[in-house]
Amino acid sequence: MADDSLNGVQKAAILLITLGPEKSAMIFKHLKDEEIEELTLEIANTRSISSELKEQVLDEFYQVCLAQQYIAEGGIGYARELLETALGSERAQAVISKLTASLQVRPFEFIRKTEPSQVLSFIQDEHPQTIAMILSYLTAAQAAMIIGALPPEKQADVAKRIAMMDRTSPDVVQEVESVLERKLSSLLNQDYTIVGGVDAIVEILNSVDRGTEKHIMEALEIEEPELADDIRKKMFVFEDILLLDDRAIQRVLRDVENSDLCIALKGANEEVQNVIFKNLSKRLASMIKEDMEFMGPVRMKDVEEAQQKIVGVIRKLEDSAEIVISRGGGDEIIV
Repeated sequence: MADDSLNGVQKAAILLITLGPEKSAMIFKHLKDEEIEELTLEIANTRSISSELKEQVLDEFYQVCLAQQYIAEGGIGYARELLETALGSERAQAVISKLTASLQVRPFEFIRKTEPSQVLSFIQDEHPQTIAMILSYLTAAQAAMIIGALPPEKQADVAKRIAMMDRTSPDVVQEVESVLERKLSSLLNQDYTIVGGVDAIVEILNSVDRGTEKHIMEALEIEEPELADDIRKKMFVFEDILLLDDRAIQRVLRDVENSDLCIALKGANEEVQNVIFKNLSKRLASMIKEDMEFMGPVRMKDVEEAQQKIVGVIRKLEDSAEIVISRGGGDEIIV
């Protein structure tokens, strides 16, 4: 373990120095301004670091990451057992002790390890507000599968509740988990937990099938037009590739498989096809067109899956600030 005389900020500064400027810059993107300022000041005041200390800090960082992964997979007991095997009892206990004061395990961890179909049968008869809260804690892919399988009259209601959700008391979370016959983790931070919101439902809607998405948005436009407008501004569907400039489209196409592009374009309108082909080399555009002709009819499900893969590439590149999406109203979203 690293020298215990060092505080957390000092160890973090040494870690960032060891990782180098490129990786450190990526980490800074996820920190608050005050955290960046504190770390920058500490880095500036750090004169020299021995190779031995760098190794100790890196080793401690790795052990903590390993412990967090084990806790997420099977809880604190499971983590301690695996760490004792890997590190020995004393070092394992030291790592666990460092985490217990600050580690926050998200509620409904057991559900995230369960098949969405089983979760659906487990929660489909619950109140829409309860379903909304549970889905807010799941991955977007899991939540999308579940919301897509709900009765149509329930889909929009649940989507609206997710979008309008802000903060949920730990007491409420604990009550719902007890109804689902599970105990809330003893590591749960007792501060209010931020869940749901417009960003959460946008991520879910970007993952559901287009029919479900359309139904939910149409219902929201009637019941909550302002909310529907906020959601639509943040959503990105395949046809929105028209919002990208040529340079961004070319960057996206470098990460897209030709087979997925062929299938996606089978269901695209002429304007989208023209924009895509314009940003391909003449040879590749000709090859894609020939493949599309020889492909024949394609199932709509396959088209949607291929288009969703490309949307996933676009969202990933936007998140990493490699491309910029103009979303209308003169605004540009830059991550």
